[in-house]
Amino acid sequence: MTWHHTSISRLLKIEYPIVQAPMAGGITVPKLISAVSEAGALGSVGAGYLTSVQLDQHIKEIKALTGKPFNVNLFVPEKEVSISKEDIQTMTGILKKMNMPVQDVSFTNETSYSDYEKQLETVLLNDVPICSFTFGLPSIEAVRELKRAGRIVIGTATTVEEAILFEERGADVIVMQGSEAGGHRGTFNDSADACIGTMALIPQGADALSVPVIAAGGIADARGIAAALILGADGVQLGSVFIPCTESGAPAAYKAKILSSKEDETVLTRAFSGKYARGISNDFIQKMKPFESSILPYPVQNDLTKRLRSHAAQELNAEHMSLWAGQSLRLINESMSAKEVLNRLIAGVNKVTESSWKDVNASES
Repeated sequence: MTWHHTSISRLLKIEYPIVQAPMAGGITVPKLISAVSEAGALGSVGAGYLTSVQLDQHIKEIKALTGKPFNVNLFVPEKEVSISKEDIQTMTGILKKMNMPVQDVSFTNETSYSDYEKQLETVLLNDVPICSFTFGLPSIEAVRELKRAGRIVIGTATTVEEAILFEERGADVIVMQGSEAGGHRGTFNDSADACIGTMALIPQGADALSVPVIAAGGIADARGIAAALILGADGVQLGSVFIPCTESGAPAAYKAKILSSKEDETVLTRAFSGKYARGISNDFIQKMKPFESSILPYPVQNDLTKRLRSHAAQELNAEHMSLWAGQSLRLINESMSAKEVLNRLIAGVNKVTESSWKDVNASES
């Protein structure tokens, strides 16, 4: 048995147990997702900020480009966001004093839930084979509906307790996401301060769960993949390695920063979105440090900085972009196609496991 024949590859009907992380915000465009799936891994739509109409279009484009399985990831809405007009005005004033473009916001929880419900409906109507969830547990009814329709349900957890809650909710697979991961982590069960690293998280999650585990966070080469599998994961999820890909929707300035940055240049910040996310430090993050107590909760802060981020992308100004990235940046230094990235990773794992994997399999049988 070779390393890539795991319960994940069989369950998800993919050749290699490698998942392209569902990075929301324009990176995971249909061209990238379909290229990853075509190469034998699992492409993922980061649908968090898409309208149901945009998601429908994405799905149709992906299906036109590949007949292979792919995943749609949804953000489960926050339970309650407590915010006043005065708080919004304060943060708006701070951003305007810095001469930052500001988006007008009129957020309600009802709007957020309505968008999410429409996205879920779009997933069901379009016969998407795999649906994953981040930032919380989908309702029991939503999981039942997806499973009745024959879909695979994936949950995202950052502690063993969160993973157990997802398993109890009916998830078929759990992505266990370590603190090295780029962007927003899937934390939801009052465990924002836990910050457990991937190496510590995976074996504990694998021992506690009866469903397969996908390791995520700081994995960017063949050694990381092999290590995750040895630690008890049945698959891996990689994000940062796909950002500079030729098919990626990331702005050129963002891709360049990924390729030139090092492991000590990422920070955890709430400045862009109101929720802690790991990204490459830049001018905006530094300028916002004195105003930490005024940062609005997610997703209101995220809405407020939307114009700033889109303007920065147009101006190729990396100092005002949310440059989400994990901690393995030194391992990412070349722009390639998604297929080339995966071919290199797969060849690398084959080499790493060539001599040792037979011994591991023999000891487990």
